[in-house]
Amino acid sequence: MRLDLFLPILRKPVPGKEPSKPGLFSRVVRAVLPKFFFDDTQKIRPGLFRRFLKKVGPVTLSSPFRRATQALCFTAFMAFFFYVCWPYTAQPDPAAVIKLDDNTDWHAHYALDLERKEKVQAEFFLVIDPLVAFSTSIASKTWEWSLPWAFGILGVCILFPRGFCGYLCPLGTLIDCFDWAIGKRVKIFKVKGEGWWVHLKYYILTGIIVSAFFGVLLSGFFAAIPVITRGMLYIVEPFQMGFIKGWHQVPALNAGQMLSIGLFLAVLCLGLLRKRFWCRYVCPSGAVFSVFNVFRATERKVESSCINCNKCVEICPFDAIKADFTTRVADCTLCQSCGGVCPTHSIKFVERWNLTDLKEENDPPVHETPIARRGFLAATAGSLLVVLGMRKAFGAGLEESGAVMPIRPPGSVPEEEFLQMCIRCGECFKACPNHVLQPEGFKQGLEGLWTPEAALNWSGCEPSCNNCGQVCPTGAIRALPLAEKKTARMGLAILNLETCLPHAGKEACQLCVDECKAAGYDAIEFMRVHPEMDQDGNLIEESGFSAPVVVHDRCVGCGLCQTRCNHINVEEKKLMMEAAIIIHAGKGERGDGSNYEDRMMGGSYIALRKKEADKREADRKKFLKQQGVDENDSYVPDFLKEEKTK
Repeated sequence: MRLDLFLPILRKPVPGKEPSKPGLFSRVVRAVLPKFFFDDTQKIRPGLFRRFLKKVGPVTLSSPFRRATQALCFTAFMAFFFYVCWPYTAQPDPAAVIKLDDNTDWHAHYALDLERKEKVQAEFFLVIDPLVAFSTSIASKTWEWSLPWAFGILGVCILFPRGFCGYLCPLGTLIDCFDWAIGKRVKIFKVKGEGWWVHLKYYILTGIIVSAFFGVLLSGFFAAIPVITRGMLYIVEPFQMGFIKGWHQVPALNAGQMLSIGLFLAVLCLGLLRKRFWCRYVCPSGAVFSVFNVFRATERKVESSCINCNKCVEICPFDAIKADFTTRVADCTLCQSCGGVCPTHSIKFVERWNLTDLKEENDPPVHETPIARRGFLAATAGSLLVVLGMRKAFGAGLEESGAVMPIRPPGSVPEEEFLQMCIRCGECFKACPNHVLQPEGFKQGLEGLWTPEAALNWSGCEPSCNNCGQVCPTGAIRALPLAEKKTARMGLAILNLETCLPHAGKEACQLCVDECKAAGYDAIEFMRVHPEMDQDGNLIEESGFSAPVVVHDRCVGCGLCQTRCNHINVEEKKLMMEAAIIIHAGKGERGDGSNYEDRMMGGSYIALRKKEADKREADRKKFLKQQGVDENDSYVPDFLKEEKTK
């Protein structure tokens, strides 16, 4: 079995030695393209294909299949992030509706647009990063839906060891581009030889796994795909939004986002030390694949015809070749760049048990840096210090302190599990129209950093959208059908009677009522306040103000009312310091005794609403019975009839 996917160097046939057979990739390409594309091996004349690849670069020349796969995967990642997750291809359409259980229509243009574009899951690269799935499952003590994907990519890597790193990872491709454009031109920071950093990725992986066992999720800070999605979100996405939709729709960066940008740039700038420094020595996602390489079925082998020319060492992007030119199997990604520069065709990629005509090992002598036990002990101790000694830094305990809780997206799991499952990838921010969801800063310490919260002074949650749950790779935000999302409570709108213009007797205002009615919730109604009386002490009809009142059992906390009040009364008219209607989350009680928000690991929100309605009806009947009133009698007071209706 041979997996030679490289383009071998063009050379004269060696007398007495049978030329090697073309690899799989070469045979496939030769069957499709015309003859002039390929080399003339008799006259040692390069074909059009080789001449073109040579102009692109030596790595592309030696391993064109890998470069083509990298380009395809990076293009797919960018398309998923900047097109599939871009919500503004959706346009309000009267025909874009779904039927609810009560046979009413509900606008669904954002949800239907994402469904139309999502031929492949937008979060595909996140779900095949095994560190994301494994660490989240350990931290939350749940079976993550992405675990089968993680095991699937590890299964592929039995045949292509660390193939994710060499072929699929968009962060690795971006680092390659940085190294080509900048890294190779800046020599002053280059490091030579091996140092303490050689096995750093294993120590970081150990710290992440140990922390996960104690319920602290750190993989979002270091895993490869969350790192690049946040980088694209905070650096590139504002330009997409600004140029296409307008710069007024770009929220200001907070301190947490600035920190994320700095860390992302640091990942790229590590290439100034050595090419692909992050991938070689730091990336814990790569460390998962390196550990799994013990199950590899294929391997890079070097034949005895090797002349110790060192060309393979110079071109290897992963530091996977030892001083004797054999393979560091834990680091090799089967990128095959080395095979394409070997002047004696001594490198082959075959089954690991192939021992035919191999080069003698330890010639020249190899002095490998062993993995230090103290490194693992330090990583474990550091993780325990973070979990036990610095718990306040990883969670500010807002709910217990009585502080204002962040408004989480609809369908979010309970807060403790949410912080253990949210990988801080930023997919939900990208898919959310109007930037309702924005990254949290340091309000909850480091544990809440970069997690999504609804910035309802900026914008309210669109009734026709369920995108955030559809693109969440870990289930921290449940993937709700739109009918379920319509009834999932983010919080409860609470009026400030002292600042609300009608309640304070200042002027008429019905912004929140109109917004709620237009959204389809009808959770805010009018009541008459500050009526005037005539000289006889009778109320003057139509006097006073029609003031808003929140119907608790209908409000889902979408925040459209708060957004409208803030934009008009606070920012435009400057009539108050903050919106007079604010969404609150947490464990406060509504009028019916339920919490401000719904945070469930599973189950139906529609069924929950029905259960609450049945309870209210039972309480109403119990009250009537206690009063000795038959609900069917004509003399039942009006307020009880209204209560029944509600």
